[in-house]
Amino acid sequence: MVIKDSEFEDSLNYALLRGDMGTNWDTDKDERMMNGTLDPDLVQRAKERAIRAQLNSADGDTCELHDQFYRDHKLLLVLFRGLAVMPILRSSPGRITFDWRSWASIYAYCFYVVSTIIVLIVGYERLKILQDTKKFDEYIYGILFVIFLVPHFWIPFVGWGVAKHVAVYKTMWGAFQVRYYRVTGTNLQFPYLKILIVMFSVGCLVCAIVFLLSLSILLEGFALWHTSAYYHIITMLNMNSALWYINCRGIRVASSSLSDRFRKDVAIECTAAMISQYRFLWLNLSELLQALGNAYARTYSTYCLFMFANITIAIYGALSEVIDHGFGFSFKEIGLIVDTVYCSTLLFIFCDCSHNATLQVAQGVQDTLLGINLLKVDLPTQKEIDLFIQAIEMNPAIVSLKGYAEVNRELLTASIATIAIYLIVLLQFKLSLISQQMPIELMETIKQGQKGL
Repeated sequence: MVIKDSEFEDSLNYALLRGDMGTNWDTDKDERMMNGTLDPDLVQRAKERAIRAQLNSADGDTCELHDQFYRDHKLLLVLFRGLAVMPILRSSPGRITFDWRSWASIYAYCFYVVSTIIVLIVGYERLKILQDTKKFDEYIYGILFVIFLVPHFWIPFVGWGVAKHVAVYKTMWGAFQVRYYRVTGTNLQFPYLKILIVMFSVGCLVCAIVFLLSLSILLEGFALWHTSAYYHIITMLNMNSALWYINCRGIRVASSSLSDRFRKDVAIECTAAMISQYRFLWLNLSELLQALGNAYARTYSTYCLFMFANITIAIYGALSEVIDHGFGFSFKEIGLIVDTVYCSTLLFIFCDCSHNATLQVAQGVQDTLLGINLLKVDLPTQKEIDLFIQAIEMNPAIVSLKGYAEVNRELLTASIATIAIYLIVLLQFKLSLISQQMPIELMETIKQGQKGL
């Protein structure tokens, strides 16, 4: 459910008509500031709030003016569109949309057809190598290369299929920033975000090239021309990690800014109307956090499964090399270690960013609410404080992939535990194969030696 602009309007109007604020301020009557019973600063603040209350977060031009988050991370969305992963467009001021017949979608179809041809050619070569492989361990390495081609085929499902939900989520950011300005009187800013976007965009491309070239050099049978099918796939995986980090960082910055403004406003005037406005604004932010997980549920569910499979197979391959040849650290082992570190890093970023974002959503606001001296505020204000605390308790800050999994550090530890279990099972198969291949004479020698001991 999305908070409608009309509901937000009703909440703010209700807050503005509270008895402790009096009637709506008329900005033409400056003599109110000369009344000795009123604080001129508070009167001015009330006038400014009345002016800001005229802004409508459903208006596209207003959203375009205040949507700093979109302007800062626009480059990353352009790169996703260039890779034909997420063909969403800024079709009108303040609105991000998705249309199956838009020029971005048509470009995505064409790009996908061309890249699919390349992937199928390379995939056919990889399967031929896989069929000619006799050794069990070499077969495992071949499977690893084939698995890296799988993300290409789920792009229509996890990219285009969720584009409509992602467009709604991105549009929600514009409405939230207008509402943030209406309540706090300041525009939401994201320090250094644009610089980080440029660094991440360049870094995603460079990391993909370095990663694939290192695997081509270190692993046998991975020809250089085969890397042509993997560049857009690895870049997409890197950019998915960067996009998740940027979204979580945006939530974290918005939470921190909201809590700072709330603490400053409470120190100036602690009224029921003001707390009511912040309560509804915080609920909007909490909804934004939940919408993040729901919009990208397909994308990052498959993302986690892919990382999980790659880490398991890569670690198993490295351990198999150690069992067969000792701790010599051949090029093959180093290549598998590079693959393990790469996938583990992306999985850690995904889980850790969500954990840090959820910590920030409620912590600062809750500390401010609990620090208010209830003996110094009136009864309506006390009720609003209780309602705010109840709202925080009933809307826990979690990132859920549509209920399939909660993204936090517990997901990381659970993944490590599951990978360890699979590795134990695979290594048992490995050791059983080694024991079956040992000569009978050697087995007899070992048994005689054990009897002698």
